[in-house]
Amino acid sequence: MVRYGGERGRGQHGRVLAAAIGVTALAAATSVWTASADPVVGRTARTGAAAAPAAQGAGPGAAQGTGARQRVSASIAHASDRGARGVDITIDDGPDPVWTPQVLRVLRENGVKATFCMVGTQAKAHPDLVEAVVAAGHRLCDHTVSHDTGMDRKPPSYQAREIIDAARMITEASGGVRPVYYRAPGGAFTPYSRSLAASHGMRPLGWNVDSEDFRRPGSAAIVATVEREIANGPTVLFHDAGGDRAQTVAALREVLPWLRRQGYVFGFPVR
Repeated sequence: MVRYGGERGRGQHGRVLAAAIGVTALAAATSVWTASADPVVGRTARTGAAAAPAAQGAGPGAAQGTGARQRVSASIAHASDRGARGVDITIDDGPDPVWTPQVLRVLRENGVKATFCMVGTQAKAHPDLVEAVVAAGHRLCDHTVSHDTGMDRKPPSYQAREIIDAARMITEASGGVRPVYYRAPGGAFTPYSRSLAASHGMRPLGWNVDSEDFRRPGSAAIVATVEREIANGPTVLFHDAGGDRAQTVAALREVLPWLRRQGYVFGFPVR
């Protein structure tokens, strides 16, 4: 979730507009999704002839899903499923052929599972990396098709396309595993987008600690930011795409062992 021009703070509590959105728009978007959500198995969900692609969670370290979409809370998640000492590592904007494999390597070396918030076009371009993320036991998150940080000012039909099409791209790239979170670019949530995502089993996901790695301030500064702000809450934001992420990789090598030494345990955001 690269913030162009600086958007720190918008995602910490999610930007929620007060605009009222009609039920008709949500129903229409849901109809579009239902009719085409199962290209992986070659049939539409409305026929009932084939099971839907598995919800993220069939693999090790992921949420245990049944395969059917389940509505989740539309409120923006900030808590960890590991409780008060939990830390949730989230990685935005990928996958990227240079940086995602390096991030995966650091996570593996430290025994950490993370949540990857993927841009739909990136997932479509690099299905091998999406599959690698899933195979390693990490969770998937929908980060829209085009990473439009102004989508909260766009009509519901646009928001629906960004969310639904990205979820489809990620699901296809993963081999049938759906994202279980939705993170609005720059925290540009709306009541409509949160409700739409939740109705398809994707919990809106915020963050508590912005590592500010997108600014490339140096790995030491990134580590210092996390160490200073981890008391704000468990969900920590990093990036594996959107530019040179060498500093992010270096910072993760330091900050993950540091967090464990402080008595934190790694988990996933609540659903």
